[in-house]
Amino acid sequence: MLLVSPELAPGGDLLERVAAALPHVDVLQARPKDPRTQPSPKAPCPARATFDLARELLRLVRQRRSEALVLVDDRVDVARALFDEGLAGVHLGADDCPVEVARAHLGDEALVGLSTHSFEDVLAAQDHPVDYLGFGPVHATATKGYARGLGATAAWLACEASPLPIFPIGGIDAHNAVELARCGRACVGSAILAADDPAAAARAIRAALEAGD
Repeated sequence: MLLVSPELAPGGDLLERVAAALPHVDVLQARPKDPRTQPSPKAPCPARATFDLARELLRLVRQRRSEALVLVDDRVDVARALFDEGLAGVHLGADDCPVEVARAHLGDEALVGLSTHSFEDVLAAQDHPVDYLGFGPVHATATKGYARGLGATAAWLACEASPLPIFPIGGIDAHNAVELARCGRACVGSAILAADDPAAAARAIRAALEAGD
């Protein structure tokens, strides 16, 4: 999963960088939330910015004839507005809209993801109507504002304990992604979008995650 945040792309060439990485990713998550300018780290993504970015990503996926799914972060309203245009669903944090409310608004066909930050969170999530989980931070990450990570071992245990797909997140790059090969998936942002060669970075991370196959 590629976390698509404009502030992660130097030079303002966000869509070019996403396009370069697109052949090597399966999911794009529109997240136009800059922790440097948000009133609070827990504040939701702005609705209009999320709508515009998600539409651009949907257009890019169609143009490139990619099978990548497009999700939005936080905004159930935007997910509902763009669902008929091909948007796959929404990713929610623990302090966002309750997943039961999101499911009621979006229906059974939409994907609903939930962030978790501990083994206990992962177990509790099994009782909610979600399709996948984020788990982390695995490593310290400036993007999410975490100075310490939970570690790759915690991610392995979470993946083994949950019947739901889990996307480890936080500080994952081409050098440490191999630690998550037992999970087989990850959510990555700056390691791809801020790389000198986004395509090469995405390709290397995917290869590392698939090393356990």
